[in-house]
Parts: sequence; structure tokens; C-alpha cells
Amino acid sequence: MTNRVYMLRPWIRLWHWSNALAIIVLSVTGISVHFSDPNLPLVEFSLAARIHNVAGIVLAGLWVIFVVGNIVTGNWWQYVPKPPGILGRCIKQMQYYGFGIFKGEPEPFPPTPEVNFNALQAITYWTIMYLVLPVMIVTGLVFMYPQFAPDTLFGLDGLLPIALLHYICAAVVILFAVSHIYLGTMGPKVSSLFKMMITGWYEH
Repeated sequence: MTNRVYMLRPWIRLWHWSNALAIIVLSVTGISVHFSDPNLPLVEFSLAARIHNVAGIVLAGLWVIFVVGNIVTGNWWQYVPKPPGILGRCIKQMQYYGFGIFKGEPEPFPPTPEVNFNALQAITYWTIMYLVLPVMIVTGLVFMYPQFAPDTLFGLDGLLPIALLHYICAAVVILFAVSHIYLGTMGPKVSSLFKMMITGWYEH
């Protein structure tokens, strides 16, 4: 028998898919700007740069919606790992992801309406959403408005350390997105967590 639990409100699901689309667009255009062969670009350079700027502003707006929405609805609490035993639960979750799931072991900390994320997820999502993503957005906005960048920073041209920081944060976000998709297959069924993000209902 399948049990259904309502987990995700409409606003968080709409934000999630909008955010995912913005990150995909930013990834493709960012790679086109930085790494593509000029003779064989993913997206033509000047077009990629314009789209990247627009998508960056959209992402900044979506991040503000995320933060305000979490404060207003109280959903921010989902991103705080709950004591006691946070480290032990993280290790147990990593063991499950590493080999337990392939042996058919039950999920150690299944999501509930009260606690959507296990401790490892909560720490990871908090780090991405409240540390890495804001730095990526701010450094990107400085690139769009270089008049706000310092002339020098750490003895270098003011934009160079900002560019490096932006690139590192972007690489972390892309790595997170890829792992996020992979871990999304680790529900009771391969499609369970993706379906939950569409309907809001967790089936187990």
C-alpha cells in the first residue's frame, strides 16, 4: 500500500523549478562565455553574455523570494539541522548514500512534513543557499556594474579576485546541481522525489 504525505507548498515547488531553469541557463551561457571554442560555441559569445546577465538578475530575484518566503512561512527551519547527534546522523546518511541504498537498506531518516531534510541535506542546502549562492550573485552583479568594484584587491586588479570567486562559486553550484539530480533518484522509487517536487506529495 502506498502512503502519501503532503510535503511541499506550491510556492516552494514553483521557486525550485524556476531556480533550476535559471541555473541551467546560467551554466550553459557561462560555459559559452568562458570555455567554448569561438569557432564552435554552445551559444554565440555576445548573445551568451546578454542572456547570462538577464538570467543572473532573475536568479538574484529568485533568491530574494526564497529568503523572504522562508522567513514569512517559517520554512527556514527546515534548513537547520536538528540536534542532538548531527554528526552521527550525517555519517549514517553518507553510509546509506554510499552503499546502503545499493544493498536495499531502508532510508535511515525519511522525510516528514515536520523535517523535510536529513541532517546532511540540511547542512548542504543551507551552505549552498545562504553562503555559496549569495556570493555568486553578488560577484556576478559586480561584473555587471564594474564601477562598484575596487581598483585593486589583494594587490591585484579589483575584478580578478572577484572573477575567481565567482567562478569557484559557480563550479560549486553546478556540482551541487548534478549531485542533486543524482540523489533525487534515491527515493522509494527512482521517480518519487521528482514527482514530489511537482505534486507536493511524498509517496512511500
